[in-house]
Amino acid sequence: MSEAEIETAAHADPAWEGLLDLDWSQAEVVVPPKKIPISIRIDEDVLAFFKAGGEGYQKRINAVLRSFVQQSDRAPRMAASRGKRAAKT
Repeated sequence: MSEAEIETAAHADPAWEGLLDLDWSQAEVVVPPKKIPISIRIDEDVLAFFKAGGEGYQKRINAVLRSFVQQSDRAPRMAASRGKRAAKT
């Protein structure tokens, strides 16, 4: 497919509406953090709440936990202590 054909197809695709005029030259690829499988005990009603939202409940739980960490004033200290522990091993 030529550049012109790609451009024409993009303009015809409603999913691209409003995105063709954006400047993507400064865009960066962001690699999501690595996920680690764990076993955790959660109150039954809390788990039921997240599962009631349907598929992706584990991602929603992770998002809530991430938000808590980001809002916590302890987050910078936790990150610093993780780095120190890693250096000792």
